[in-house]
Amino acid sequence: MTANTRIDAHMHYQGDTQRSREMLEQLDLKMMNICVAEDAHGEWRDQAEIYSRLAKEYPSRFAWCTSFDLPRFDDPSYVTSAIEGLERDFLDGAIACKVWKNFGMGVRKPSGEHVLPDDELLEPIFAFIADRGKTLLMHIADPLDCWLPLREGSPHYGYYSKNPEWHLYARDDYPTHSQLMDSRDAVAARNPNLRVVGAHLGSLEHDVNELAARFDRYPNFAVDMSARLYDLAIQDVEKVREFFDKYQDRILFGIDSGTWELASAKSAEKMERTIDYISAEYRDYIAYLENSRTVTLRGRDLPALGLPGEVLEKIYRTNARAWYPGI
Repeated sequence: MTANTRIDAHMHYQGDTQRSREMLEQLDLKMMNICVAEDAHGEWRDQAEIYSRLAKEYPSRFAWCTSFDLPRFDDPSYVTSAIEGLERDFLDGAIACKVWKNFGMGVRKPSGEHVLPDDELLEPIFAFIADRGKTLLMHIADPLDCWLPLREGSPHYGYYSKNPEWHLYARDDYPTHSQLMDSRDAVAARNPNLRVVGAHLGSLEHDVNELAARFDRYPNFAVDMSARLYDLAIQDVEKVREFFDKYQDRILFGIDSGTWELASAKSAEKMERTIDYISAEYRDYIAYLENSRTVTLRGRDLPALGLPGEVLEKIYRTNARAWYPGI
């Protein structure tokens, strides 16, 4: 890791081959790989094993973030076992823990009620993370477009028009976007000693003013910008530039991409396509942050931020080290 290494604080890159790691060398990147727990019985732990191994073998290029099993409502030892698993992973080098949007948009109690992030069941787990000096990465809620009428040209129209089962407009069987944001905010408020990072601009990508309000309210809250470049770029450039200047200590670089399987499981041709795609994503993010004129995204020429060097240093490196100690 060099003085100029960019730190991507949100990836899923199973780079177990020399070719897959060459991309990191060429772009001078270090990645934090993030586990996503989608089950209650540890089936997700293969991710942890891969990410842990990569971080040990190539510490200048990889760090990792763990998670914990989804609730087992018939298991009185669930919380204890979740904490024990986190303790093992922290001792094994994990620098953070992720909670995914299945809390709020997936997991239900036996009564049918959704388990929100601020549910009392999870409080001892979050308290343990804070006590260990680790960071809680929270991806809570989909973009606001999920709850709005479909509108061609909106940032997430493509996804929701093709996946109507996840378009929640006019549905009352899921919490609203604001309820999920309130629940996430409650975790930050209840645990002032817990560092909380909101993935994907904290699911408030539609308006940086909404994020600014949270930053002002919760000094223990930051965000990564992963997978939300276009959402930023279509907002008023002066407003976004002022936001990055004022909150330059609270925004982390990341793209949320990856191999999504072991690089060694891909054909050479498929891996080259993956590398080309990810490299192009990095070029877009860097152009938006650094260029003083425009960047082309989704066929549109949009104004870029042209951030000064001292702000870029924080976005690319300093903030990741501050919000994820040990990265």
